[in-house]
Amino acid sequence: MEISSLEQTFTFLAINLVYALVTLIVSVFALVVIDKFIFTKIDFIEEIKHGNIAASIFQSTLLIFIGLVVAVSMS
Repeated sequence: MEISSLEQTFTFLAINLVYALVTLIVSVFALVVIDKFIFTKIDFIEEIKHGNIAASIFQSTLLIFIGLVVAVSMS
């Protein structure tokens, strides 16, 4: 029984979608853990709400690096 090219495409699409969702969930979980246990004295959400651009850049950079580490480790 052969699998057609269209079925392979949808299979790879589904695998990549699951991979992206797992990476997103692990990245956000890691960001929350880092925020709660490492930066205990800084409330980044309040800083961002007050317009602190440096805090938002730091949080987004941290999330990008966590995503990269998770993506590399899962491949």
